[in-house]
Amino acid sequence: MSSNIDGKDSVLAARATGTTWRDSLLRYYSLAKPGVLYGNVLTAAAGFLFASPGRIDWFLFLAVCLGTTLVIGSACVLNNVLDRDIDTLMARTRKRATVTGGIGARNAVIYSAALGVGGMAILVAWTNVLVVAVGVAGFLAYVVLYGMFSKRMSIHGTLVGSVSGAAPILGGYVGASNAIDARALIAFLMLFFWQLPAFYSISIYRREEYARANVPVVSVVRGVANTKVQILVYTGVFVFVSLLPQVFGSTGWVYTAVMGALGAGWLVLAASGLKYDDDEKWARRMFRYALVMMCAISLMLAIGPRLP
Repeated sequence: MSSNIDGKDSVLAARATGTTWRDSLLRYYSLAKPGVLYGNVLTAAAGFLFASPGRIDWFLFLAVCLGTTLVIGSACVLNNVLDRDIDTLMARTRKRATVTGGIGARNAVIYSAALGVGGMAILVAWTNVLVVAVGVAGFLAYVVLYGMFSKRMSIHGTLVGSVSGAAPILGGYVGASNAIDARALIAFLMLFFWQLPAFYSISIYRREEYARANVPVVSVVRGVANTKVQILVYTGVFVFVSLLPQVFGSTGWVYTAVMGALGAGWLVLAASGLKYDDDEKWARRMFRYALVMMCAISLMLAIGPRLP
């Protein structure tokens, strides 16, 4: 999952230009895209707790979260290596250590492999086959299908990236339940559809950068007006999916009331974009609201089954 949270990671990378051991650690830390990493792990934890309405196996919870963290970190590091040519052309990424030379490509690949092997070892040793399968699939979807191909070649790259971005919540869910059922599908689709208005909004206010880097995002290929319509449609689909847990008996009215109110607010904001003149300002507001929604999703899925 790639987002404007990367901007915070770029700041970390920019500060990590010294030669002390602390500077080196900071460079490697920033290379794992901590903003993206923590957001994904938050949803993995939410998925686990959503699937554990009764007793929580805390050891299993820690194993799922730690293993997932390392695997996602591995994918993020490898993605940085693959994106060096693009990152040099974008203001928010040109300070990354793989671009400035703070970390060489060889060392970055070794670092990625160490994270990936460590994460998969934890998942294999202490979780279940479904978690391992989701972890492998999510890694390949992000690094290969998204990073190597669709991001550079297709307007539908965000759709492919959204599959990998929704993998952590599915991994968390199957980690607790050891099953793929309707609730697992709802959780996956919720995060999948959340990403589309979020990242299409980024594509609007970063449109010039994507165009300069020759990345065929929807706002560059089809224009801002078309992107706004798609944002509205996908926001509506997200709101619909986010209200399904109570229909399937997974949560109560508190969850539905909170998510319904927040979803309605996001939908109104999305609709206002059709007539809003300052596209960049509106898109930034949409993305900030998306971050609020991600936190709400994670919190309400975690506690929703335990509330009226």
